[in-house]
Amino acid sequence: MAKAKKAAPKKSAKKTTAVKAASKGDDFRAKSADELNSQLSNLQKEQFNLRFQRANGQVDNTGRIRVLRRDIARIQTVLTEQRRAAQAKG
Repeated sequence: MAKAKKAAPKKSAKKTTAVKAASKGDDFRAKSADELNSQLSNLQKEQFNLRFQRANGQVDNTGRIRVLRRDIARIQTVLTEQRRAAQAKG
């Protein structure tokens, strides 16, 4: 004897508008090249210090290394975009 499956209740076709949260890339794009270069320098110094701490086994938050590496890459990408946009204009 096979049991008959109950029909699932129909979901309403309600449309929801998704609001996109601002990403880190968008935050970086809003800054000037000078601000980005300053922030890039600070992140690279922090990364340098964390590399030494990791080598000595003193690093507390190992996930921070990954976050720094990705933020550095994001900033470098935005700086490249800005340079290319400036070249295209002039």
